[in-house]
Amino acid sequence: MKLAVGSDHGGLELKQAVAEMLTQRGLEVADFGTLSDDSVDYPDFGAKVARAVANGEVDLGVVICGTGIGISISANKIPGIRAALVHDEFTAQMAKEHNNANVLAMGGRVLTPEQGTKLVEIWLDSEYEGGRHQRRLDKITALEQG
Repeated sequence: MKLAVGSDHGGLELKQAVAEMLTQRGLEVADFGTLSDDSVDYPDFGAKVARAVANGEVDLGVVICGTGIGISISANKIPGIRAALVHDEFTAQMAKEHNNANVLAMGGRVLTPEQGTKLVEIWLDSEYEGGRHQRRLDKITALEQG
């Protein structure tokens, strides 16, 4: 499995911890930046990761900015993306089980690296339940088509 990671300067430390954890799990990681703590704009990185997921270049994505809010909004502008902003173990699990999120968003100024990597692990280890949830995801897809 291949995952894309991307962050702005506010998410750099957490992104690096996530990438290291993913590599330790034997997963392939594509790092779409940023690579320094210089101020950059989160929409650029959210879009890069989301496009890579949407076009099948990678299987899943993780995006991180200071709060996770702006980068999740940005990623969700790309058709086919279901980016879920998570902040605890329950939301990470539900992001996969109920929403089949293909991008996970987090806040680097909200979560410690230990907390954030744990949430990514929970998301990866959870399975989409389908069933009644698929009907809802189909409605989300229909919204993208106008």
